[in-house]
Amino acid sequence: MEEEKKTVRAVERALDILLVFTTGSEWSLTELAAKCELHKSTVHRLLATLEEKGFVIRDDATEKYRLGLRVLELSAHFARSDDPTVVLIGEMEKLRDQMGETVSLYIRDRLERVRIQAVQSRQAIRRVAQVGIRLPLSVGASSKVLLAFEERNTREALLSDPAWPAGLRGPSYAKQLDEVVAAGYATSFEEREPGAAALAAPIFSRTGKLYAALAVSGPSNRLTPDVMEERASAIVGAATRMGALLD
Repeated sequence: MEEEKKTVRAVERALDILLVFTTGSEWSLTELAAKCELHKSTVHRLLATLEEKGFVIRDDATEKYRLGLRVLELSAHFARSDDPTVVLIGEMEKLRDQMGETVSLYIRDRLERVRIQAVQSRQAIRRVAQVGIRLPLSVGASSKVLLAFEERNTREALLSDPAWPAGLRGPSYAKQLDEVVAAGYATSFEEREPGAAALAAPIFSRTGKLYAALAVSGPSNRLTPDVMEERASAIVGAATRMGALLD
């Protein structure tokens, strides 16, 4: 039993190392050890195994590690024709061309939202959306959508979580989420960072299950509150069409 626990712990630590590469493309042994809060000797042993299996590559010149080709092989098999992130890309591109801004898909993972797909704006000044990035569920148009349209008991459980910001509780915040449901969409204007704005709507599958938040984001001098109100029907319509493509 003890040996089994050690084996599982090793797997968890190896995965923790790989997950560090979601925030940067190259890392030294020292940096990886600090990020994972592990001894350098432990990280070195795990990296040796990951390198042998092709999941990481060590650059002899810089002594830094980057992801290996094995990761690409895995992702190639993940992007099947029935994968929702692939199925919806056409509608996302249409919305990008219609609105001229970056379009993203977010799903909820506990108290975070994860960007699972993105289509970048073609404008010179634009929001660059990195797929795989995790953001707080407590701020932003997509976060409001993922909370507001969640089942009531799930929403209440999230808002009562000790890690949830104390300032975003109570009747006033619940009322704001109810207003999002009534409107069918949510907006944010320089909430997470200065100079950025976003508009989001829920995507429901044909069975009525909330799948994701569809978001359009861009500079706040282009996506002003008035502009977002004018274009709300466009993103809601796109979200409805996307939902019809999902089981």
